[in-house]
Amino acid sequence: MSPRGTGLLLLALAATGWGLNWPMLKLLLEELPPLAARSWGGLAAAAGFALYARAAGISLAVPTELRLKLVVYSGTNVAAWMGLTTIGLVWLKASEGAIAAYTMPIWATLLGFLILKDRLDPARILGLALGVAGVVLLFAGRGVEVGLAKLPGLLLVLAAAVLFAFGTVLSKRWPLPMHPVAAVAWQMLIGCGPLFLLSLAIEELDPAALSTRGWLFLLYMAAVPLGLSYVFWFGALKRLPAATAAIGTLLAPVIGVLGAGLVLGEPLGLREGGALLATLAGVALATRESRRA
Repeated sequence: MSPRGTGLLLLALAATGWGLNWPMLKLLLEELPPLAARSWGGLAAAAGFALYARAAGISLAVPTELRLKLVVYSGTNVAAWMGLTTIGLVWLKASEGAIAAYTMPIWATLLGFLILKDRLDPARILGLALGVAGVVLLFAGRGVEVGLAKLPGLLLVLAAAVLFAFGTVLSKRWPLPMHPVAAVAWQMLIGCGPLFLLSLAIEELDPAALSTRGWLFLLYMAAVPLGLSYVFWFGALKRLPAATAAIGTLLAPVIGVLGAGLVLGEPLGLREGGALLATLAGVALATRESRRA
């Protein structure tokens, strides 16, 4: 496959893995508090990738000159995205948090223009608008309220979106020259470590109460959305423009809602169908422009 074709395939796999985690996470949160669920899964993913790296002979050593960069990317790509969005839901409904979080492609496009000098061509702008409109359409009917009391949560989730976008653009400007398995193992460890400590400080945990189903969901989260999907994401980002890759992440909430409809029996109707079509059209426009370039 061409680099672009490989990048699109990896992007689709990453978005699918992240999207299918939504119904699993919703069920897991019935047994674990939010920060614990996120951090346990991330640390398990770090341990799994580290063990695989040792077995496969992949070096986990981090050169001195890459350590600061690794910490920065761990903070933006993992800790901020998972931590701030989770804490923001203290003030926001899940639908409100999702709309704010998936403004990320807007910030990635703007930062890509400022830092990477990416072109803001009409097709990419239209694709971005369609994709964001699809997400808004998807969640607007699930209960969205505006009020000053929700401002702290909104600011936290928007900060998570901006920081993830910033990390995405920085990864294009200054790539991390490490094996992707080693890079994900370290980023999960560094990014989820603070979330784990925060969980111990403010959440009530009872690991013994976690059911077999809960452990299976936690294992899935570690292996796929917090493991393989991040490997796929970094692989896609290496081969695609930052804005194009970011717009592709808009597929994740759509897949998540569709998965929740199939797994949890949540309602699916014209709104969900229209959101899917709008998002697919937006992603198609963005990737079509990438091919022309």
